[in-house]
Amino acid sequence: MRPVPRPARTSLTVLALLAAVCALLVGGAGSAFAHAGLSGSDPADSTVLKEAPRHVTLTFTESVTFSEDSLRVLSPENRRVNPAPAQYADGKSNTARVQLSDELPQGTYTVAWRVVSADGHPISGAFVFSIGKPSETAAVVPDGSLDDSAVGRLYAFFRYLAYSGLALLVGAAAFVAVCLPGAGGERPVRRLLAAGWAVLVVSTVALLLLRGPYETGGGPTSVFDLSQLGRTVVGRPGAALAVRLVLLAAAAVLLGRYAARLRGRDDGTEPRDLGRRVRRVGAAFALALAFTWAAAEHASAGIQVPLAVPVAVLHLVAMGVWLGGLVTLAIVLRSRGAAGRTVPADAVGRFSTMAFAAVAVLVGTGMYQSWRQVGSWEALTTTSYGRILLVKVAVVVAVLWVASFSRRWTARLLHEAAPAAGTRTVPEPERVKVTVGAPDVPAAAVGAPDVPGGGEVRGAAGPPPPEADVDPRAHQRGLRRTVAVEAALGVVVLAVSTLLTGTQPSRAAGESAAAAVAAAQEPQARVATVPFDMGKAGHQGAVQVTLAPGRVGENTVEAVVFSADGGLATVPELRLTLTQEALGIGPIDARLKNQKGFWAVYDLQLPMPGEWTLNITVRTSEIDQVTVRGSVHIAPLPGRPAA
Repeated sequence: MRPVPRPARTSLTVLALLAAVCALLVGGAGSAFAHAGLSGSDPADSTVLKEAPRHVTLTFTESVTFSEDSLRVLSPENRRVNPAPAQYADGKSNTARVQLSDELPQGTYTVAWRVVSADGHPISGAFVFSIGKPSETAAVVPDGSLDDSAVGRLYAFFRYLAYSGLALLVGAAAFVAVCLPGAGGERPVRRLLAAGWAVLVVSTVALLLLRGPYETGGGPTSVFDLSQLGRTVVGRPGAALAVRLVLLAAAAVLLGRYAARLRGRDDGTEPRDLGRRVRRVGAAFALALAFTWAAAEHASAGIQVPLAVPVAVLHLVAMGVWLGGLVTLAIVLRSRGAAGRTVPADAVGRFSTMAFAAVAVLVGTGMYQSWRQVGSWEALTTTSYGRILLVKVAVVVAVLWVASFSRRWTARLLHEAAPAAGTRTVPEPERVKVTVGAPDVPAAAVGAPDVPGGGEVRGAAGPPPPEADVDPRAHQRGLRRTVAVEAALGVVVLAVSTLLTGTQPSRAAGESAAAAVAAAQEPQARVATVPFDMGKAGHQGAVQVTLAPGRVGENTVEAVVFSADGGLATVPELRLTLTQEALGIGPIDARLKNQKGFWAVYDLQLPMPGEWTLNITVRTSEIDQVTVRGSVHIAPLPGRPAA
């Protein structure tokens, strides 16, 4: 095998590093959604209402799920004023609505919410609104981060253990199945497989028990609440964890079934090939195992979910093959080196090829995932997700740099193994002196052909200079050191990746902030003033109609009649209908009721945004009435485009 010259190897390494960095960074210039964010509320934050609302409605950037205590409305005295749990508003999965008690007193009310986004991460928050006028409030709402709680820290720890177990199990199995089947008979490798399986089982059970308190904000003592565990299992994250346990049980049966074929000989000199069927079953198991992550985390929410989920599966499997394979190779090199044995060069070469393919898949899938999650170049430095991603890129560059040295050691091993396999030793001819006149000595006796006339016979060529005696163990010791460093850095990459899975992606954070700004800038009410003739010459009054919040959905309508001199006027009847002429909707009767000084209704539903026509009928006496027309613009829901 002809080695690649060092300058060429160095150039290829530099190009690979640059390509990886560009791929990971350029991937951050797209858009995506993950982690839900609050995009709007009715009533809006800090608003002061004249009358008590009948409902409180929250709207999020993506679909959410909630429990009985997900939405609480607290009075100024810290008493709960929503008697029933939250429900979806009009069946929309990105909303949460609770009905309020009747006859709420004046003061400031606190709305505390905690929901689970479509990617399985709980989010929470709080805001206030006032009835009549603001007041002091005794309501206390937790303001700390969800991950700062004891349950949050435990959940993050076991999530990291789960990723580690996946890497060890998948990587060790791939190394045995593809690179060195004889390693399956070595005790350190068998222990590594068992450790990966056990870590993954323990961490999955812990995550399943902690999932309920993690979603609801409970304490560690509530992990054994069977009713809460039952609700967890029927949710998507809990169901994914349950399926993972079933797969791990099947893996234990399969590993036991093929234990005899994995053992081989203890010295590994006669490795047994596991066969294509076993490799295919193992690959299918690894993909199914990775799917239990992808189906319940970032890939399961946002845009292009049918593409994002398989990409996430490939990313996880490639991570396991690369990182777990590195750990397995390091253990095999160390165990065999301590026993005075070497790892076959072709096995090291096969792992080098497999690891290179895994890293290529990691870069490609990571580029796509970054495209979905980051959102913009600016977000790389202005959001927590972007900064953590930059740290991950830096560590990945360091890993690739160390990997270039491992590939050099691998190339040397393969270069020395190739000539050793095909070289035969040919004995060199000896020099023989023959004395003239001496008795004849058979040529066969001296190991040289007969030479007529005698004389000194010389070999056609002298002996070649002795070659330096190179010990392949020295190369394997160098490879073992670089692989150990590479595996240690890979563990750091795994830790940073785990941190990323629990961080709100940049695009989602930007969407939530933009929705909050838009909600703050959006008028909290729509007002239309329509003049009308009061039946007397020169006497013209006006009807002022206020719709709050003036957007699609439930609205409060208040109408006040003004006389010609600007004072309030009392009329025996006031009717209002609304029509969306462009879409052919209406007329919708508002059914205004006399509130002793003004007319109002608190549950008018407007289905579409756009320009609505107001048809107002004012009866000024028992026999006189007038109908006038006006218009008002109804805004779409936050985060929704206008019609």
